[in-house]
Amino acid sequence: MIFPRQANKERHHVSKGASPRFTSRMIYAPLCDSSATRAFASALSSNVNCTRSFSGCSAIRLKFCGKGSVDSLEHSSFAKVRRGDSGKHKTAYVYGRRAEERVLEQEAPEMSETSPSLKVFPGQAYPLGVSEVENGINFAIFSQHATSVTLCLSLPESGNDDITESRMVELRLDRDVNRTGNIWHIHIEDLPRSNVLYGYCIDGPQGWHQGHRFDVRTVLIDPYAKLIEGRRIFGDVSSKGSKMLGTYDFDGLPFDWGENYKLPNIPEKDLVIYEMNVRAFTADESSGLHPNIRGSYLGVIEKIPHLLELGINAVELLPVFEFDELEFQRRPNPRDHMINTWGYSTINFFAPMSRYASAGGGPVHASREFKEMVKALHNAGIEVILDVVYNHTNEADDVNPYTTSFRGIDNKVIAEFLAKLVYYMVDLNNNGQLLNFSGCGNTLNCNHPVVMELILDSLRHWVIEYHVDGFRFDLASVLCRGTDGSPLNSPPLVRAIAKDGILSRCKIIAEPWDCAGLYLVGQFPNWDRWAEWNGKYRDDVRLFIKGDIGMKGSFATRVAGSADLYKVNKRKPYHSVNFVIAHDGFTLYDLVSYNVKHNDANGEGGNDGSNDNLSWNCGYEGETGDTTIKGLRSRQMKNFHLALMISQGTPMMLMGDEYGHTRYGNNNSYGHDISINHFQWEQLDAMKSNHFRFFSEMIKFRKCCRALRRESFLGKNDVTWHEDNWDNYESKFLAFTLHDNNGGDIYIAFNAHDYFVKVAMPSPPQNRHWYRVVDTNLKSPEDFVPEGVPGIGGAYSVAPYSSILLEAKL
Repeated sequence: MIFPRQANKERHHVSKGASPRFTSRMIYAPLCDSSATRAFASALSSNVNCTRSFSGCSAIRLKFCGKGSVDSLEHSSFAKVRRGDSGKHKTAYVYGRRAEERVLEQEAPEMSETSPSLKVFPGQAYPLGVSEVENGINFAIFSQHATSVTLCLSLPESGNDDITESRMVELRLDRDVNRTGNIWHIHIEDLPRSNVLYGYCIDGPQGWHQGHRFDVRTVLIDPYAKLIEGRRIFGDVSSKGSKMLGTYDFDGLPFDWGENYKLPNIPEKDLVIYEMNVRAFTADESSGLHPNIRGSYLGVIEKIPHLLELGINAVELLPVFEFDELEFQRRPNPRDHMINTWGYSTINFFAPMSRYASAGGGPVHASREFKEMVKALHNAGIEVILDVVYNHTNEADDVNPYTTSFRGIDNKVIAEFLAKLVYYMVDLNNNGQLLNFSGCGNTLNCNHPVVMELILDSLRHWVIEYHVDGFRFDLASVLCRGTDGSPLNSPPLVRAIAKDGILSRCKIIAEPWDCAGLYLVGQFPNWDRWAEWNGKYRDDVRLFIKGDIGMKGSFATRVAGSADLYKVNKRKPYHSVNFVIAHDGFTLYDLVSYNVKHNDANGEGGNDGSNDNLSWNCGYEGETGDTTIKGLRSRQMKNFHLALMISQGTPMMLMGDEYGHTRYGNNNSYGHDISINHFQWEQLDAMKSNHFRFFSEMIKFRKCCRALRRESFLGKNDVTWHEDNWDNYESKFLAFTLHDNNGGDIYIAFNAHDYFVKVAMPSPPQNRHWYRVVDTNLKSPEDFVPEGVPGIGGAYSVAPYSSILLEAKL
């Protein structure tokens, strides 16, 4: 997410030896009276559309006698639990809301048998999460301060993979046997290799002022879960109370990337990035897709021809990590009518968003279809960059806490030992309340060793497992804060990402600010690797194009590659990601149609979203039938796009701007799963021959023009500025020539005055003549002529609020 200026903005959008000697005693207690079991049963039963149901089941009674033998079974529906060389475990079996718990405490078992067929061993500490080991499944989770950890499992019925038929099992881990350092672990033999849901109930100290948030009643998601099961259909309000649980799939065949498959490996200087939302891209009926694949990863595949026609070669996907789109509807509040469509509220850092699977297919299908999408995009020569949110999670603040994972696992802080603070930053001067540098209620403690390794493991996972090409880090300045929130000059996480071998081929892009004023545009710690969203580019280009005085010099600096910001050490022009429009804020059409935001539909009384949009409505607020105003708006949109595509650096545009998408002045539309966010394919068709054509041709021109994609910053032999009065504060006209070693020079002029400017043409290179390629004042198709129009004389009259591009040709 972005906030426009350096000022602090509040955000609204708004992861051993021989077995001991065996003795046993039976302890009888109703299972459903345990806090962990009640929580797990509640979590499962609430997932009415996707997870297991447990109705109509009866209790079991088990009796143990002798060494590892079963003396009697008092229920015909039984299974076995066999204990290997572990110590004390609490084992529970649930067949419904009415069940009984039998706890086997043993000092010396080689094996003990109960029901279902499971053999339990101490397990191993690494890797974290769920892993397949010899003859079984290993579970491992970090918690330094937990006093008890219970693994909760939901198992499919024997011989039945139906996700709606299952049984629950609890295993309480023994801190003396199932713990290595601060990692709790267990190995379960004969556990199904798929169709298992799992979570943890964790208890610990209750010192809120020390940062503890333990609650044994809550079933927590494993931060290292690779797949998350929840509701199956996006925005299904009938299951808004459904809980998310981890799952895994070791039965599936390895994904077939194809014999001739290869990564695009596009040089950064050649990138043209298209910021887009997976769901919003095809969710609208106008996409023409079958309802089962609208808004899905597969839907993106169907629309790759559009991306190729437009000419972009990289997509930057708004968050695709698992999130709860109905989080605003958990309790009554002014935003409880909204659906989070942007996804900046991460539940887990490893799992792809399951409700982007086609036909409600669930997490396993989502994982496979995400890979199919990446494969198809790569085969089309398009890279995949993920917008990742490691600055905060979905767990909200301390006023309206929502514990799903991290905050219930570990978060202690002791004033004298700040390094002990784990997942979140807290305020020691305010009773351990969560610090909020993200504007979303909490701030991930990114530079804690455990959290840092979690983030690195997550990034590597997406590169290795899903073949993504890069990452854009939301509010990346948070990654530059220490445990107490203070800025770091050399943040360990940022350095580790830059130096990591697996991530070395990836594009890494910072949004170099946060919501507490740490504005690092041009100063983000980079190790000559990190690129940045250039917020100053956006601001200066907006101001100049709309006609503000005193902006000519700044505009020239921005289109020339922002050397004032990035010409340091070995940084390159392409480390500036140039953009005029992004998901947050006005669309391009709204930038030229609204002076102020219109956010009433967001339910916050207009208090959300930026008030400083640097926009101009061209003479009328909102929709109008006035042809003069509509013509001016069309020119301005083309002017912005031309400026973006001729600038040195890496251009990024927003999905929908290629046809002039409007949100009707809403500059913070994160919570609307409707047409204002959905790509309107019928409108695209209507604009194909004019607006879209210009945008597409301009992108393709950039990709073919070496002078616009330089590896190094412009030198005195690379550009000629046709300007002898830089200090003229009133001047809104800028012209310059970009020189090409082969003679294919480019002349560009921008006129932000409200009157014509007649400009003398510089002489073209020897034996060449100027050809007009672009004049934004002309109607389509004359506004862009790829082969160029000859006959340019010694002068050219540049119309008000328009721009031109000439090419020197033989």
